[in-house]
Amino acid sequence: MSVRDFIILGCSSQQPTRFRNHGAYLCRWNNEGLLFDPGEGTQRQFIFANVAPPVISRIFISHFHGDHCLGLGSILMRLNLDKITHPVHCYYPASGKKYFDRLRYGTVYHETIRVIEHPVTEDGVVHDDGLFCIEAAFLDHGIDNIGWRITEPNTRKFDRTALHERGIHGMLIRELIEKGEVTTQGKHFRLDDVSEIRKGDSIAVVIDTRPCANALKLAKNAKVLLCESTYLDEHRDLAYHHHHMTAKQAASLACEAGVKKLILTHFSARYQTLDGFEKEAKAIFPNVYIAEDFKVFPFER
Repeated sequence: MSVRDFIILGCSSQQPTRFRNHGAYLCRWNNEGLLFDPGEGTQRQFIFANVAPPVISRIFISHFHGDHCLGLGSILMRLNLDKITHPVHCYYPASGKKYFDRLRYGTVYHETIRVIEHPVTEDGVVHDDGLFCIEAAFLDHGIDNIGWRITEPNTRKFDRTALHERGIHGMLIRELIEKGEVTTQGKHFRLDDVSEIRKGDSIAVVIDTRPCANALKLAKNAKVLLCESTYLDEHRDLAYHHHHMTAKQAASLACEAGVKKLILTHFSARYQTLDGFEKEAKAIFPNVYIAEDFKVFPFER
C-alpha cells in the first residue's frame, strides 16, 4: 500500500447528524493504517468508505469523551474477527486506562489479536520504531486530551543524472551507500555529491482544544493539519466555554504554524451546512479543506 491519504470516516462532534457521523479519521501512509478517534459507528463507516478494517495498524485516542472512542471496542473485535496477524498499537492518555479497558473488553469474545498499549503520561516522543516517530502533546480541553504529530524518517534521494555523469552504477552505488564515498575512474566522490536528504513529512492531528502553545508546536510545518473547528466565530464564546476552536482560530493556527494543508473537522450539529467554515477559514489560510464523511484527501510526497 503506497497510497498516502486521509479518509474522513466521520466529521461530526458530540452529536451525529443525518449526514455526519461521529468523528473518525484513517490515514493510510507508508504501508500502515493510522486510525484516529474512532467514534460510534466507525466499523460501519469503513464499509461505506470501501476500506477493509485490517488496514489498521495503529489506533490513537485523543481522550475519552464518547464521540472520540465509542467505536474502539467494535473496531478491535472486528480486527479480531478478521484474524489479523500484525500487532495493533494503541496510544491514549494514561489517565483513561480504565476507560480503554472497558471499551476493549466490553463484551464477550475470544481475543486472538495482539494489542500493544502505549499509555501516554507526558509530552514528547512516545514511540519511534524507525517507521514513524510519534509525538504527543496535551491540549487544552478540560480533561486529559492529546494531540499527535507523526513523522516519517528522512530518506536519501539520489540524482540519477549526477550518478551517470560520474560513472557510478551497480555495485558502486551500494559501496557508496555503505561507505559514504567511492572511487571510480580515478576520481573520488562522496555520497553528498550525488544525493541529498529528503526530510520526512509530518502530519498533525489536533482535535478538541482551545488554541494553545502545544497545538502550535504539533502543527509546526506539518504537511497536513487535521484540526477541530467545532464552531464558527460568531459562536466564539461557546467555543471557549466548551474548550473548542472556531474555524477562524483553526485557520490562524495553521497560518502561524506554516502548515501546507489544513483540513477542518469536528463540526457542531447546530450547523446544517458547512459553507461558512470554509469561507471563514479561507480569509486567513487559503489552502483549507472541509471534511465530509467519506471524503479522501491525498497528501503527495
